[in-house]
Amino acid sequence: MEHTVSAYGLWGLVIVNSLVFIIFAFSFFKPNNPRDWRTFGTFAAFIVALFVEMYGVPLTLYLLAGWLQSRYPQLDPLSHDAGHLWNSLLGLEGDPHFGVLHILSNLLIFGGFWLLASAWRVLYRAQQAGELATGGPYGHIRHPQYAAFILIMLGFLLQWPTLLTLLMFPVLVLMYVHLAKHEEQEMLVHFGEAYRIYHDVTPAFLPWPTTRSNAAAGGPPPSRKQP
Repeated sequence: MEHTVSAYGLWGLVIVNSLVFIIFAFSFFKPNNPRDWRTFGTFAAFIVALFVEMYGVPLTLYLLAGWLQSRYPQLDPLSHDAGHLWNSLLGLEGDPHFGVLHILSNLLIFGGFWLLASAWRVLYRAQQAGELATGGPYGHIRHPQYAAFILIMLGFLLQWPTLLTLLMFPVLVLMYVHLAKHEEQEMLVHFGEAYRIYHDVTPAFLPWPTTRSNAAAGGPPPSRKQP
């Protein structure tokens, strides 16, 4: 298929968009130990890989060009809209930027950043007081910051899937689960029984209604100063 101007090679947009999302996430996550830096670093790598393909080099489209052209002959692989692969694969018509998938992806991305910001405020106050964070998002799930990163990445995958980010996503989720378990062991050492009670009545990543009901019946766990 003939095309006019390539929508890629826009490295300025790659840099600007990557920095905007990375700096915004950094402002609310504020890593202060090696574990936090690993968490944030892998998220930053995901963001860079995403925008490199979104505006720089469409590696996924290059690799799938033969299959896409045979299956969707009207698809221009060098157009920006072609990167919204879910629209093509699902046979959705119209401008993908106004489609239901794009709207849902934006909700997940902005929801993830809102959760990240809300969790950081609660965690910061608890750390300043030397107490266990159980309010706000921490009253519903034990690891809202990790859940926020997962929501943001899931939103971007829904909007602009690439082979690299699709491969990175499950690896990063498993890494965050591993880091969360390691963090819980540290919290048990610091807060003892208070954290065990909190752990038993609060789900890790998904706020199941039944668990919240149990928590409400048992009351909030007590706060203890860090040793």
